[in-house]
Order: sequence, then structure tokens, then C-alpha cells
Amino acid sequence: MNEKPPQDLARLILTGFRAYRNEFGDITAAARTRFETADWQAALSANRTRLDLYREHLRPVVAQLKDITIDRQQWQAVRTAYHELSRHEWDAELAETFYNSIHRAVASDQAVDDKQMFVTTALPADRPVGRDAVVRSFTPENGVFDMVKDILHAFDFSLPWRHLDQDVSNILRSLAEERPEIRSVRALTVEILTSVFFRNKGAYLIGKLVYEDRSWPVALPILNDSGKLYVDTLICDEDEFSIMFSFTRAYFMVATPRPRALINFLHELLPIKKISELYAAIGLYKHGKTEFYRGFLEHLVSSNDQFVIAPGIKGMVMSVFLLPSYQTVFKIIKDRFPAQKNTTAAEVRAKYTMVKSHDRVGRMADTQEFQNISFPRARFSEALLTELQAVAANSLVLTDELVIIRHLYTERQMTPLNIYVEQANEVELRGALEEYGNAIKQLAGANIFPGDMLLKNFGVTRHRRVVFYDYDEICYLTEVNFRRIPEPRNEDDVMSSDAWYSTAPNDVFPEEFRRFLFGKPRVKSLFMQMHGDLFTPEYWKSLQDSINDGHVLDVFPYRRKKRFTRQESN
Repeated sequence: MNEKPPQDLARLILTGFRAYRNEFGDITAAARTRFETADWQAALSANRTRLDLYREHLRPVVAQLKDITIDRQQWQAVRTAYHELSRHEWDAELAETFYNSIHRAVASDQAVDDKQMFVTTALPADRPVGRDAVVRSFTPENGVFDMVKDILHAFDFSLPWRHLDQDVSNILRSLAEERPEIRSVRALTVEILTSVFFRNKGAYLIGKLVYEDRSWPVALPILNDSGKLYVDTLICDEDEFSIMFSFTRAYFMVATPRPRALINFLHELLPIKKISELYAAIGLYKHGKTEFYRGFLEHLVSSNDQFVIAPGIKGMVMSVFLLPSYQTVFKIIKDRFPAQKNTTAAEVRAKYTMVKSHDRVGRMADTQEFQNISFPRARFSEALLTELQAVAANSLVLTDELVIIRHLYTERQMTPLNIYVEQANEVELRGALEEYGNAIKQLAGANIFPGDMLLKNFGVTRHRRVVFYDYDEICYLTEVNFRRIPEPRNEDDVMSSDAWYSTAPNDVFPEEFRRFLFGKPRVKSLFMQMHGDLFTPEYWKSLQDSINDGHVLDVFPYRRKKRFTRQESN
């Protein structure tokens, strides 16, 4: 085995990190061109490519380090040298995460040791992050109409505006309706991030309205209509703005050399959203994972409740637990599955990877994957420990002090839809059923078939959106063969408890959904009124035809009724 000075090893890791960041930046910066050329298929492909980059750039660095002897003390020296090399970079926090990933892949003892790794950051809390370089301020010196025009012109799109004056008028009219607290627009300042946020078919200008001693987030979604731009709506409500950055949506493409400054600004706009979620929202999900873990460790220190089995119907593939004081569920793949679950642990992991790389259209929960993560044993309830030892013993290592889980997923906690429906009043029930059907339809439009569509596999967020979170049976919609149940041939067929027709593994009969999705006739009847088309094979086949024709679903993180009325194209 070879040996190398710590400084050389630190440079090797930092070189790998720089290669990753450069390619990440190139793919992200090209989002503007994809938007302006309306190349939506390329946008989907770029999302998948960018997600794979981190692993691709880890691999060659890990391969070089595998042949080098590095003991605990040397790792400490490498960490010190690496910090000195990277600490003045604008993205130094991301460099720490890359280093941690390398250490976890190479170190033989797999220790989570702050002397060898950056378990906590080595960067000072008050380090300069370059806020002035990522934010631009606008004031109505020449009137509010011209100020809004200046904002829209500041981003230098190569496409013309279809009806710019109409867009500005729509924005100002909506602002007066949404924010009547702003009594004099002449006292208004608008701070806008200099980076455009691209996702799906939209380009979003993100910023803040500042008036006297108050402020509100603001977003202007811009769409491309046959080579001409228009503003689709104005968002200046914190709840609606938060939905744009939801854990259920695809990651934004945001080109910025100063991610911490951008994240700090976003956190000013969304103070209740975790820093980890904001990093993930702009595609830096690995550092989001680092921030999540750091925040989780801090929460453990400041709390004393115990991990317990998650409420709801137990899954056949996953064992799920939570800490009541923390808005996260922890999911472990069980050692064995019942016969009706014709899958393997490897296939389940592949499904979760598929979701990570797919457009989640606001209807699938993002997850973080952890390996060899340690929990204080004293914080586990006896019932939970008994449960995990019974169903997931292969994933557990127990010591006197720790519960070490070899492989798990974390996910935002939601209210299971079956529980929500049981407790809902009439208005809430109708809203949940409408959302449930919309979730299935939007997933299908994005080429995702949930497979197991039982209510227990969906959750309700704090914004009362219905989200799918059980992925062990998902597949691409285009892989499914939707069929109508054949007519019985005779009386024996009618009376038979078995199917009188042959089926293949990928056959699905939508008429059967009504039998097993709902237990209560009233709930079933309500859903049929709202989404009866889901029970016909023709509906599903029409979506398959659209996907096969190359259509990319329009998915915008705001209600349709929020959209401005536009003049017809000339």
C-alpha cells in the first residue's frame, strides 16, 4: 500500500470536488437555453444527468484513495489540510460534504468522527457569503410601472416579451389585491435574486417585497409561448411561495457560484423551512443531506422524547418509525416480504432511486438515503426495538449505547390519507378526495403509475396537498397494459370466484380500482363523481399515447385560478 502527505490527499479530494462543481454548473447554466428553445425533453434528461454527477465524480477519487494507507491520525491531518485549501471558497460548505462522502467510502472504520470528518462544519458562522453579489434591489424612482419593467428586463432573456405592458399591468393589479398592506408603492423596495430558477417549463424570478418594517416573498413565473415570453402570475403569499419549494417537487436549476448566500436569502423568505430542504430544492441534495444530519443531531440534544412506531397501517415492505418532536419518518426495508409482494430489497432501492431522478410533479415525497447511521439506543421505545428486531434484524447493529441502522430512508412526515379521511369533516373530505384523484392523474401524466393506490400509501401535507410516498410498486405508466375486464362467457363465469380470463404481470384493470380503494360506499360515490374517469382503461391509454408522442406535462406550483388572463397571440 502507498502513503502520501496529507496535503496531497487533500488536493486530490478538492480536485474531484472542483470537477464535480464545474460540470454541475455547466448543466445548470444550460437550463436557460433549454427554456428559451422549449426543449422540455432535454430539460428532463438534464435533471437525471445532474443527479448522477455526484456519484460519478466520487468514484475516481475513491478509486485512487483505496490504494493509499490512511489511518485515523492521517485522516485528521487530511481534514485540516483540506479545510485550509477550501475554507475561502464561496462554496466551501459543499466542499465539506464532498470530503465527508469520500471519507465514508474510503475509511475502513466508517467512524462518524468530527476529528476526521466535517460532522459539524469547520466554517465560522459569520463568514462572508457574498449576499450583495446574488441580490439586486429595485425602487420606483421613475414610477412603479417602470420599476417592474426594469425587473423583467434585468435578466436579459434572448426571447422577446409577447405583451410586456399587459404583464406589468397584471402584476400591479394582482399586487394591490394580494398585498393591500402596501398603501404607497413609492415606499416599496423589491429585492430580486440575480439567478433565475428554472424547473419544468417555467423560469422563476425570486425575491422579496420590502415595505416599511414588513416584507413578503415574491415570485414571478415566466413561461415561453412559441418563442415569446409572458408572466403567468404573481406569488407573494408565504404559503403559496413555500409550495414552490416543496419537498414534493423536482429540483430547480439555479446557476450561482455563491450557494450559501442564495440559500440564506431563501431562508429569509421561508424562515420555517429547513436549510436542508432549501439546499435540496436547488439540486444540492447531498449537502441538503449533510444539513439535515447536523440539524437532526442538534435536535436530539435539545429533545428527550423516544422514537416510536409510526401511526397508521404497517407496510409490507418497509418498517417506519418517527420521533414525535421531529417532522421526519425513518423507513427501513424489511428482511422478508409477504408472498403477494413479488419484489426484492434491491428492486425496492431501485424504485427509490427512480423517484429521486424523476419529475415528482409536486406529488411524490423526496427522500434521503443513509447508510450506517447511529441513534442513541436509550431514545428507542421498547416496542420499536422489538418490532425492528423482528422484521429488519439484518439492517440493525445493536450496542449498549447505540442502534446502528445499515440502510434507511428519511422522508417528511405527513398524515396518512386513510387516517385523514377518517377524521375529516365534509369539506375536508371533499378536498382530500379531489386532491387524491389529482395526485394520481398528475403522476400518470408524468409517466408514473403508483401501482398500489390504497389511501394508506398517500399522505396529506400541512398545505392539505395529497402526496404519494410508498414506492415499492411504482413503474412507468408506459410499461402498463390497461385492459377492460372481458364479458363473462356464461353463467359459470359469473358465479366463479376466480378470473375467467388470462392475465399477464403488467395487466391492470381500472374497473377493479373501485372495489379495493374505498371501504365506505359514500366515500366511493364522492370519488366517482370527481374522478370517475380513473376507472376506465381509455383514460389511462390516452395518457400513454400523449407520453409516447413526446408531450411533457405542464406542472406549475400554483393554482390554475392564480394564472393571469392573457391576450391572444397575434
